Amino acid sequence: MNSLGTDGGGATYNTVSGDAVIVGPVLMARHIEGLRMPDRAPDVPPSQGPPPSRVFVNRTKELAGLRDAAVALAAEPEPGMLLVVGVGGVGKTQLVAQSVGRELKELFPEGRLYVDLEDLRRDGAVDLAAVLGRFLRALGVSKDYVPGGLAECTALYRSVAARKRLLVVVDNAQHAPEVRALVPPKGLLVVTGRRALPSLLMDGAVVIGVEPLDEAAGTELVRRWHADADEETAADVVRLCAGHPLALRAAVEWLAARPHLTLDDVVRDLTAAGRYDTDGDGVGVQGARGAAMGASGGPREGGVGEAVDTVLDSVVAEVSEHTRHLYDLLGILPGTTVTTDLLRATGAVRVDDALGELVSSRLAVLVESPDRPRRCRLHDVVRAHARLRARALPEDRRRSVLRLAVDFYRDSAAHADALVLGDRFRIQPPPGRTLAELSAREPLFVGRPDALDWLDAERVNLENIVRTAAEHEWYEDVWRLCESLWALYHSRKHLADCVATGRLGIEAAQHEARSDVEIRMRNQVARAAYEQGDLDHADAELAAATDLLGLAADPRLSGVVWETRGLIALARDRPGEARELFERALEANRAVPDAHGVVVQSYNVGQALVAGGQWAAALGVLDEAAGVARVTGDDPMLPRIDLVRARAFAGLGELGRAVAAAGSAAEGSAELKQLAKLDQALALLVSLADRTEDEPLRAACEEKLRALRQAMGLKPPDGTG
Repeated sequence: MNSLGTDGGGATYNTVSGDAVIVGPVLMARHIEGLRMPDRAPDVPPSQGPPPSRVFVNRTKELAGLRDAAVALAAEPEPGMLLVVGVGGVGKTQLVAQSVGRELKELFPEGRLYVDLEDLRRDGAVDLAAVLGRFLRALGVSKDYVPGGLAECTALYRSVAARKRLLVVVDNAQHAPEVRALVPPKGLLVVTGRRALPSLLMDGAVVIGVEPLDEAAGTELVRRWHADADEETAADVVRLCAGHPLALRAAVEWLAARPHLTLDDVVRDLTAAGRYDTDGDGVGVQGARGAAMGASGGPREGGVGEAVDTVLDSVVAEVSEHTRHLYDLLGILPGTTVTTDLLRATGAVRVDDALGELVSSRLAVLVESPDRPRRCRLHDVVRAHARLRARALPEDRRRSVLRLAVDFYRDSAAHADALVLGDRFRIQPPPGRTLAELSAREPLFVGRPDALDWLDAERVNLENIVRTAAEHEWYEDVWRLCESLWALYHSRKHLADCVATGRLGIEAAQHEARSDVEIRMRNQVARAAYEQGDLDHADAELAAATDLLGLAADPRLSGVVWETRGLIALARDRPGEARELFERALEANRAVPDAHGVVVQSYNVGQALVAGGQWAAALGVLDEAAGVARVTGDDPMLPRIDLVRARAFAGLGELGRAVAAAGSAAEGSAELKQLAKLDQALALLVSLADRTEDEPLRAACEEKLRALRQAMGLKPPDGTG
């Protein structure tokens, strides 16, 4: 990595440190022109959402209403909104998929976005910043540019999406605020839910109601699936399933797997199941259902819900024993999706066969995911049935399954953390099992990007596992999971999740009387609150952590607390206080000694000195930090150090040296693919080129900045075309 610099005269850019490289203004511009920018991703419109089924009958009225409303709303200058409302499993998602496949995709060729909020719901709420982050990445924005806060994500989403007419489909909405944030600036938002949301109606949303199939339509559907069925028997099946498409599909798929039976057998079985407990394994599902309905104040969606439960009871009673066992596992596990590795870890056998049977019966569906393992989940109506069924299982069986799931996620998350953040300071011991022992076939993840994608894909499951461990008082597992999850929260900026799980980590540490763990947990929560802009909350957490420092033997715990307090002081424009705090963090890391920690805290001291206008002192600290980084191979810190050095030189008026340091930062960032730092370095060079009236350099940096931001899916910066 070359280091470009200046002799202070401004006419040439000479070395600041390292090997001498004499470069004139024109050559500096050429040097910037030679930087390799990341390749721009193909400009392919996103095409998200479940595919339409080949068999779909008698929704002519609903399809026409959806089409006509969409056409009318698409003609308006403002974005439109459609609400598709009906009971769970009645076919809302498939209705929208059919409409998209037939007409809507032609109305919105610039892109279609999709999210199922049920997969991201936690304690009734949805992390909208995470949803918008998904949308931004689908629209071509690099993950390095996706912010963590909701306000910032919303602003960027509206900026990026403003260039396109988009169709956004949101499944399983429950509240108006979680929908409003996802409305595209131009185009159409289609929302499915079990009830109309009155405040959205006041916003002008058009409602399309979806009712269970009537007898004629249901009979036609059954006879398309089962051509030999006579009309009367098919009608009986429709009545027993209350016209519910999911129940009808499950019943007919069950029959298709048993060619020796007839539709009359389905009718007899459903009739019996509606009266008696006939699941065949000694588990009193009907009794459990009655108790659950009494506890919840009523049946699920009236007679339709009961009819669906009856069908599911019959289907589950007749599947293979290993499939029924796996179905019960899915009812016990607290997350929303599963992998075959998790299922094997929790005691499932013949996993591929069992999953295949559930998928072919339309009880489970495969889920698209960016990470390595294949995932599946139950339909939300089926999931409710499976969990209701699981309540009747013996408590010790449920507890043992959850224990195995917690063990699997604790060790897997620790391996992912190690790959994402490397050899950082950790309190927990290494995981007890290797990655090879955790996965039966291919590894869960290979390398840092894979590990981070796995953590992100498992995010909701991991949060549910943390809560499960807390509920069962497995406190060591709680804080170990929370410590590992920092790799995800810090990298992908899931800040609200960090605060929520961090509270459980703090409580677990207190239960175990682990002051060292409590300090770490409080610092993680404080860092998330700091990045959210909630400095008072961060201060409160750090005050509690500071009170415990006398009980902590490892000086690095003091270091992380002083560092976070220093960042807050900088955010509050108190550079002198920040410098003192960073210097305390620096001494704590020297006491270990921790070479990377020394470099980081020296860099922070330099930032505080620059913020306080102490340019020369900052350069001394930063030069020493750069020397340590080179000796220890801490290359990722060098571009960050050069950026602050450039600002220090600029403060001293040594603009040539400032340009050289910023150029070195740009070069190092480009080599290491630190795209956010590369953006900062190029933007700083544009500003310095203005001050030095170096038009060739300005033009070269603006062109690179334009190319970088376009490659990252962003608008070009102001003034760059």
